[in-house]
Amino acid sequence: MDRRDSPADADAAAAAALGRAWTDDAAWEFLTRLTSIGNRMGGSDGERRAAELVAEAFRGSGVEDVRERPFEMRAWHRGRSTLRLTAPDERTFDAVALPYSPSGDVTGELADVGHGTPDEIDEADVDGKIAVASTTTPSGGRFVHRMEKFGYAVDSGAEAFVFVNHVPGQLPPTGSLTFGEEAVAPAVGVSKESGAWLTDYADRGVTARLTVEAETTPGESRNVVGRVGPDTDEELLLVAHYDAHDIAEGALDNGCGIATVVVAARILAAMDLPLGVRVAAVGCEETGLLGSERLADEFDDDRLKAVVNVDGAGRFRDLVAMTHTSDATERVARRVSDRTRHPIRIKPEPHPFSDQWPFVRAGVPALQLHSDSGERGRGWGHTHADTRDKVDDRNIREHAMLTALLVRELAGETEVPRLDADTLAAAFRAEDFEAGMRAANLWPDEWA
Repeated sequence: MDRRDSPADADAAAAAALGRAWTDDAAWEFLTRLTSIGNRMGGSDGERRAAELVAEAFRGSGVEDVRERPFEMRAWHRGRSTLRLTAPDERTFDAVALPYSPSGDVTGELADVGHGTPDEIDEADVDGKIAVASTTTPSGGRFVHRMEKFGYAVDSGAEAFVFVNHVPGQLPPTGSLTFGEEAVAPAVGVSKESGAWLTDYADRGVTARLTVEAETTPGESRNVVGRVGPDTDEELLLVAHYDAHDIAEGALDNGCGIATVVVAARILAAMDLPLGVRVAAVGCEETGLLGSERLADEFDDDRLKAVVNVDGAGRFRDLVAMTHTSDATERVARRVSDRTRHPIRIKPEPHPFSDQWPFVRAGVPALQLHSDSGERGRGWGHTHADTRDKVDDRNIREHAMLTALLVRELAGETEVPRLDADTLAAAFRAEDFEAGMRAANLWPDEWA
C-alpha cells in the first residue's frame, strides 16, 4: 500500500518529513561535503564534482528521474592582477580580477565615482580614467548591481574599473561583469582598506596602472534536474544554483540555498502535492545565469505555473520573499507566514540578477527566497570569507521547511496569472533600473 493512500496517511508523512528536517543533520552534512570541494567556478572540475554531489543528494531526498544535463559555455580563468601607483608613493594594492574581465594593461587617472550610480559617474567625468566604485549604494534606494556600475562607467568612457568592498577585513570582492562573455574593459576588486587609499589618491588626481591577466576558453557546465510529486501537465519549478566563485568556499552564496532545496525536496517528496514540481540545481549563476538560461530554454512556458528560486535563503534568521510583481506569489507568502507564525518579509519589486530572471522575463510568476542580515550588500559573500563557519544550519532547516510549505501552497493556488510585460517594464522603471540594465545589456528589446 502506498504510504499516501489516504489524506491522513499523507498528512502523517508530511508531518514526519517536516519533523525529520528539524532534527536531523542532513543539511550540515551536505553543506560540509559541498564546501570541502573548494573551487566551484562555472566550467571548473569542482563545479562538475558539485553537480555529482547534488545529484546524489537529490536521489537521497526522494527526487525522481534525476539527470545531469551538460551544456557548453565560456569558462573564465583568473590570472595575476596588480594595481600599482608610482607617484606620489610607490605602492601596490592587492586586487582580484572580476570574472570575464579581459587581460589588459591600463594606465590612467583614478576617478572616485562614489557608489557608482549613474548620477555619480556622470558627475565624476570618467572619460579615459580608472573608475573606482563602492560595492554598496546609498540608503533609501534600491541596491545597484555591479554589472550596472561597470557597464555605465565603461559606456561613459572609463578605461578600467575598480570595485571597492564596503565590508572591512582586507577582503577584495569578486563578481561577474557580464552574462557569460568577455567584457570590454579590465576590472578588479579591492578591499575597503585599499579603497580608502585609492579614493584619497583620486581626490589628488593620482595616476595608477592596472594590469590583469585572464583567459576565456570553451567549457562545460551542467544542470541537475529531477521531479517530485505527480506527473502533471502543469508544473512548478524549484531551483537554486550550486556554483560559487573560485576565491572561497561559497558556503553562504549559495551553499545555503542549494542545501535548503535538498532538504525541502525531501519534505516535498513526502507530501501529497496537487501537481508536479521540477527540482533543479543550476550551474554558472555567478558567471551570468547561464544555467538558468539553459533551463528556461528547455521548459515549455505554458506548462510552468511558477518558479521558486532559492538564492539567499538559509544564510540569516528571517526569510525574505521577493515576489517580482506577482500578486499571487505574494498572497502565498503572506498566508504561509501567517499560518506558521514565522516572519516572512515581502519585497514586491523585481530585479534581473538571479535565476528567476529568465523565467520572469518570459512572464512566469516567481518567488525568490532570500534572507536578511539587516545590512546592505552581500556581507561575506563574493569574498575569501564566504566559508562554512559563517553558517548556522538551523536557518537552513527552518527555511527548508518554509520553502516546502510555500511550494505546496503555491501548487494549490487557483489563480496565478502570468506577468504582464508592460507592467513588468513599468516596475523596473519605477525602481530606476532602466539606465543600469541598458548599460549591462540586460534590458529586453521588446520593452522598447
